[in-house]
Amino acid sequence: MSAILILGIDPGLNRCGWGLIASEGSHLTCVAHGVIAPPPQQQLASRLACLFDELGAVIGAHRPHEAAVEETFVNANARAALALGQARGVTLAAAARSGIVVAEYSPATIKKAVVGAGNADKAQIAFMVRRLLPKAGAVTADAADALAIALCHAAHAGFRRKAGA
Repeated sequence: MSAILILGIDPGLNRCGWGLIASEGSHLTCVAHGVIAPPPQQQLASRLACLFDELGAVIGAHRPHEAAVEETFVNANARAALALGQARGVTLAAAARSGIVVAEYSPATIKKAVVGAGNADKAQIAFMVRRLLPKAGAVTADAADALAIALCHAAHAGFRRKAGA
């Protein structure tokens, strides 16, 4: 069995976390992680283009087999929700343009898969990511969230593969 490379993406206009794991059976390994931070002084279109280009470069460099993105949660601030939605759309487009099938998971599903509780906080997620992927080293909050998304996908995709779906 060869390893399946899974790219987790935590979309954001200011900071877009990404994390790549290798999944071989039940063995999971961190391959790489990082954060894309478009210059905040640039206009919106340029920041979105930066996200698209840099995520495309990550995909080109690592050639993941699958990708997973966090679904948008309802935000009381309409302007922030719109910006997040635009960044999320760009991340979906970058992955799809590369021919990668993209799965989407709710924040609660990701937290439950990684921590065991759908209401876990960021510190709990980061702690579990470090425990499950010790080779990840120092991980920023955004990259930890992206790795958690990849871990969630590995758990769900593994179940689907065993079930023959």
